[in-house]
Amino acid sequence: MNFKINMNVEGDTATIRLAGELDGRSAPELNDLVSQAVGRQVAKLVLLLDELTYMSSAGVRCLVFAHQKLPRGSEITLVGTQPEVAETIRLTGFDRSIMMR
Repeated sequence: MNFKINMNVEGDTATIRLAGELDGRSAPELNDLVSQAVGRQVAKLVLLLDELTYMSSAGVRCLVFAHQKLPRGSEITLVGTQPEVAETIRLTGFDRSIMMR
């Protein structure tokens, strides 16, 4: 499945929907949107992952990048995380730094 991504910003919240596979080839697209969100001074980042079928270590690095770039005290929430993707995040221990619903 091809990777698809789009972002919507309302107030202090950026919502990014991801579909397909987040890997080394697609990760720069997510990093670019995170940088744009930071530039718009958001305090909350919501990632809609119900259509994301795979996340490699490059995808986890994107989450770490977002966590580092957002202002201190910002929230990152993952919504609709598929079990395989959630397991990848849990194995790295990064699930303790974000909210997963």
